[in-house]
Amino acid sequence: MKTYKIDRTDLSVTRIAYGCMKLGGPPGPRTFSSDEKAAAIRLIATACEQGITLFDHADIYARGNSEKIFGEAMRELSSLKDKILIQSKCGIRVQGNPSPTDPGRYDFSYRHVIDSVEGSLRRLNADHLDILLLHRPDPLVEPEEVARAFDELHSSGKVRYFGVSNHTPLQIELLQKHSDQPLVVNQLELNLLDSHLIDDGVMANQVNERYAAASGILDYCRLHGILVQAWSPVAQGKLISSPGSSDSDQREVVELLSRMANEKDVPPEAIALGWLLRHPAPVQPIIGTTNPDRIVASCVADRIELSREEWYALFVAARGCRMP
Repeated sequence: MKTYKIDRTDLSVTRIAYGCMKLGGPPGPRTFSSDEKAAAIRLIATACEQGITLFDHADIYARGNSEKIFGEAMRELSSLKDKILIQSKCGIRVQGNPSPTDPGRYDFSYRHVIDSVEGSLRRLNADHLDILLLHRPDPLVEPEEVARAFDELHSSGKVRYFGVSNHTPLQIELLQKHSDQPLVVNQLELNLLDSHLIDDGVMANQVNERYAAASGILDYCRLHGILVQAWSPVAQGKLISSPGSSDSDQREVVELLSRMANEKDVPPEAIALGWLLRHPAPVQPIIGTTNPDRIVASCVADRIELSREEWYALFVAARGCRMP
């Protein structure tokens, strides 16, 4: 699989990454069954066989169980340990933790960032994270505290590089002003049905039409060499559903995507992900399927390239209206 070189790092990552959110089953303390472990091992092994090297986590996924089962699976796949990169995220705190009256919230405090990484490393059975992302913007962020946590984690060897998820350009600037550690990734929701980040760039100076408030995020990331990672790249499976079962709002794009897939003799996943890969930002889709066959189908995207006309045909169908 072809790779991206992440600016300001020594990391080369495959153009498609595997997201581990759905590993680990329901939240809560539990022991994994042999079947659950075998399923996780098969998914990780399949992703590696297809050439994927970056595995995306978050401490919040299955309340830590996703990281935990990954760590247990990697004991069985120890030969792959030096061939993969591990990324995790922190900052989301769930309702009722630690006090029953605590609300769901975001927390970028020094103590929480440090403790979150320690917990992730323990569950992942790893000595370091290759990349740590701040998961969702914390309105109460003190950037000096984030910088102190980042410096400590970097100097101790526990985290190699840092980034963010779901952050605007000014939120990144605020963090970067106080931190010596470069922010090298921004993970964002992006797919044909959620293309507002791209729409933002074409709707400038338009009134009484579609409105996108994306703050120039894609252009900012391109300008500053920040890798854009796309979460939910097939819109939770909506883009690869059968055209007849699609909602009317998405039927046109699903039908066109299916038709292109048939014409090129590739799976529909390859077209949906190929649309993202065609963007010059560049964009790295984070696939999250728990079906090994769909991992294989998704990775076909790395071997195709959509023409400018094909890319725009899908974009227009997804917008539901002509270009301005």
